[in-house]
Amino acid sequence: MYKRVLLKLSGEALSSKDHAFDPQVLRKLAQEIKEVHDTGVELAIVVGGGNFIRGKVCEEMGLERTQADNMGMLATVINALAVQNALEQIGVPTRVQTAISMNKVAEPYILRKCLRHLEKGRVVIFGAGTGNPYFSTDTTAALRASEIKADVILMAKNGVDGVYSADPKIVSDAVKYEKLTYLELINKNLHVMDVTATSMCMDNNVDLIVFNMNKEGNILKAVKGEVDGTTISK
Repeated sequence: MYKRVLLKLSGEALSSKDHAFDPQVLRKLAQEIKEVHDTGVELAIVVGGGNFIRGKVCEEMGLERTQADNMGMLATVINALAVQNALEQIGVPTRVQTAISMNKVAEPYILRKCLRHLEKGRVVIFGAGTGNPYFSTDTTAALRASEIKADVILMAKNGVDGVYSADPKIVSDAVKYEKLTYLELINKNLHVMDVTATSMCMDNNVDLIVFNMNKEGNILKAVKGEVDGTTISK
């Protein structure tokens, strides 16, 4: 079992077809995270903002990239607070830390403070990305995992149970990989994370597990290294 874990959630993981936040989805997710927390694993979370704003919409609006990224970072803070609320309702202690200073909403991200929270058994939820435009939440996950010396990044996907040679929804004979190296990920041009995030994980020797979060119990299985997914390592 991994001892310190960073869970990467997409914004869409909190939503449903009709709602940016689906209370039922949030409750189910919180319960699964609680199961991990109850094992004593130190857990941090990076959440995206795609349930509020996505690149395609920004292009249609004619938004300048920096402005669009700033909006996206604020969306991740909203999602971080939503996850915090869902966890605290079932007794899981949490802290939200943001890369953009907003002291009346959450703590600023300070590495030493974050490590102390983890040691005390609190789930730390990172909002506002890296605090800079032009960096994705994938890169945020890689950066924070490297900083807190996490053993692994758990990349929870909606309805996708690993990394395939092509999109399995389009290509019927796409091959699923059980294990990959980061160099293979780059050379095969497999779009799991952006290249910046992939390089950072490789340089800092952080493992990555891609798995289907829609299957009940899979987050805990991923922490135990038992999930049916794809493991990527240096």
